[in-house]
Amino acid sequence: MIVESLELQNFRNYERALFSFDSGTNIFYGDNAQGKTNVLEALQVCATTKSQRGSRDSEMIRFGEEESHIRLFYQKHGLSHKIDIHLRKTGKKGAAVDGIPIRRAADLLGQLHIVSFFPEDLGIIKNSPRDRRRFLDSQLCQLDKMYISRLTDYNKIIVQRNALLKDMRFAETIEPALDVWDEQMAVYGSHLIRRREKFLQQLNMLVKEIHAELTEGRENIELRYEPDVQAVQFADELRKSREKDLKWKVSSRGPHRDDFQVKINGIDIRHYGSQGQQRSAALSLKLSEIRLVKEIIKDTPILLLDDVLSELDNNRQKMLLHSIENIQTFLTCTGMDGLIEHQFPMNKVFHIIDGRHDLIQKENS
Repeated sequence: MIVESLELQNFRNYERALFSFDSGTNIFYGDNAQGKTNVLEALQVCATTKSQRGSRDSEMIRFGEEESHIRLFYQKHGLSHKIDIHLRKTGKKGAAVDGIPIRRAADLLGQLHIVSFFPEDLGIIKNSPRDRRRFLDSQLCQLDKMYISRLTDYNKIIVQRNALLKDMRFAETIEPALDVWDEQMAVYGSHLIRRREKFLQQLNMLVKEIHAELTEGRENIELRYEPDVQAVQFADELRKSREKDLKWKVSSRGPHRDDFQVKINGIDIRHYGSQGQQRSAALSLKLSEIRLVKEIIKDTPILLLDDVLSELDNNRQKMLLHSIENIQTFLTCTGMDGLIEHQFPMNKVFHIIDGRHDLIQKENS
């Protein structure tokens, strides 16, 4: 899988820009707040319809403009494709694949597989369970269209059920209506639980090997899924928690409260690990994610690295460098010295200045 080019119009601080990429490593360097990460964000939007920053569509449109356009050309299994994204300040975003409009995000997910690694990802181990759920969902949504459909439906059910719980003016009608929502919630939620469990089992096998290599065999890592409820017990647990839910007016049980445990040498490092252990585990997670995606899609994903090298020590940088061979990579940085020192591949280098770019280096890959 190779991204060939990217066209931006009124996206963030870019008025107009056309990037032609190398199939190897593409470097975007420059001072902070010049627009380097905006390029990665545009790629993320084309793959997932969403910004990794959690930005709304209107926030990605250039100041003073009403619309923004992103156009991406890529190759997949030897065939050329095009993704068009149209952002509007008012109204829903538009998207098309090969000129054919799509109506749902699920129809775009899986067209372009991306693994992203941002500085905040290094904190995934010590951060909240919500961040770890987001890690699971972000990749599963690209790999499994059924998953994104079920996740979307489940989230809608949660919204409807919570609204019903809060509407106590019609208390006599709440419980029969809850039966309907609970039945659907159990069906869709059980699918999410089973799929997350399988994904973590697959990831666990790879992360053990990678982490042992990263730590020279000193540490044994283990991922353990912590579902809020077991899939087979979900319907029963919903009934048991109904009184509590009616009291607190919120859905207290379900995969929206899942987490997963990260153990090193038997110790839960979410709470008791050092910063170094947590960062190593986060890097191992990302590297195993790359391998797993390659195995599942029988192709290489696109890798986005946003100024993450500056957050890694020499050993972790070398491990990352070794792992991105033969993967098209998009990397941002504020300087080139570290890349040169570690002989990091630089097939194309773009100097980004205030939403403009200059191609300053090109090597044949």
